[in-house]
Amino acid sequence: MKAFIIEKYSKHSGLQLADVPVPVLKAHEVLIEVHAAGVNLLDAKIKTGEFKLILPYKLPLILGHDVAGKITDVGKNVKKFKVGDEIYARPADFSIGTFAEYIAVNENDVALKPTNLSMEEAASIPLVALTVWQALVEKGNLQKGQKVFIQAGSGGVGTIAIQLAKHLGAIVATTASETSFKMLKNLGADILIDYKNQDFEKALKDYDLVLNSQDTKTLQKSLNILKPGGKLISISGPPTPDFAKETGAPWFVKIILSLISASVRKKAKKKNIDYFFLFMRAEGLQLKQITELIEKGFIKPVIDEVFPFEKTNDALSYVESGRAKGKVVIKIK
Repeated sequence: MKAFIIEKYSKHSGLQLADVPVPVLKAHEVLIEVHAAGVNLLDAKIKTGEFKLILPYKLPLILGHDVAGKITDVGKNVKKFKVGDEIYARPADFSIGTFAEYIAVNENDVALKPTNLSMEEAASIPLVALTVWQALVEKGNLQKGQKVFIQAGSGGVGTIAIQLAKHLGAIVATTASETSFKMLKNLGADILIDYKNQDFEKALKDYDLVLNSQDTKTLQKSLNILKPGGKLISISGPPTPDFAKETGAPWFVKIILSLISASVRKKAKKKNIDYFFLFMRAEGLQLKQITELIEKGFIKPVIDEVFPFEKTNDALSYVESGRAKGKVVIKIK
């Protein structure tokens, strides 16, 4: 089968198109014929080696964390799915590889594709929607009437986070350029801040939750808009010793993460704010709950552009540029 791989970590070279064997199924896996794959900043970060400390992949590696497609074979112990099912998934770490014609995924990480979405729309959902669910519902316990600040509202995570927060009954503030305001208002954003001309730190106060996806400076400023007892959930770092413990990282990684997150953890503690680093995990049951919200019309995919499979490098470069409004998807079949 055809697949886009990396043979070494690099900031400058692109992915290589290669012929690789079709995956051999384990007992609890399903073989998916990939119709479409979502492209995420995580793919770019893995390509450059930025995450090799916490995700020590063996190379060569097929990239890609989002898949929508059709099941063509099932492992001997698979109970939840059958050949012919249309599904979508975020494969677990160390089992990624959706920039390919086929992928094997554990059935626990898979959900039936929402019936009202195309393959391309479905492929745009899993990683960002699971990230948002785990941030706002699982860790954040966001309640009706609470105030949440979602950074970079027009991005892949932001567009879904705004919709889920509104569904949960929260008051939503977000940052974006003015050109995105109309779209974000339609998604449910209540307070729109033009990051080019306004300072969110001056515009917002007494927030219950911040979903941080930006740099360290933005993270530090976010502490100042939260009320005591508030939660700062970051998907862009710095990772914490708790994260190292959860993932079973070696002792030296725990020490490194303890050092790099010490400043924000100390400041958060002083202000009586809970700081969490979230690195989302694959979770088929949560994806099933997200499917229900999609089919009821509470969450809609937002896609900027669909690239053909052979233009996978262009798709990844576009995501890295930060200009995409919503998600970028690769059409494989």
